Formats: sequence, C-alpha cells, structure tokens
Amino acid sequence: MMAPTERNGEERILARQGRQAALVIAAAMLVWLGAQWVGPELGLQARYAFLFDLAALAAFVWAMFVTYRIWRKRRDSRE
Repeated sequence: MMAPTERNGEERILARQGRQAALVIAAAMLVWLGAQWVGPELGLQARYAFLFDLAALAAFVWAMFVTYRIWRKRRDSRE
C-alpha cells in the first residue's frame, strides 16, 4: 500500500497526463477541421488532406493509449 504523499504525487502525474491527452485531442481536432476547411480554399491536392487525416488519427491513437494507461494505473492503485 502506498503512503498518502506518494499517492498524491502519482495522482498529480496522472492528472497532468490526462490534461495533456485532452489538449492533444482538442488540438488535433482543431487542426484537422482547419485543414479540411482551408485545403479546398487554397486548392491543395487530396493527398495533403489524407496527410492531415493520418496525422489526426495518429494523435487520437496516442491519446487513446495514454488514457488507457491512466485508467489502468488508477484501477491498479485501488486494488
């Protein structure tokens, strides 16, 4: 069993990681939406749209893994 101060430190780390994942999700979505809107206006080719799609997917997959790790650590610390 962890000491209260040790648990507090780990909770802060997990909270920071959660905020970071949330910021990555929000930023990826805003950049992706902006690219979808600006791309046709600038006459960019479709391959650039796919590049932004893949970058957004990579950001979402990374955020999913981070949130999964947070969930596992919190679940394991309760047991």
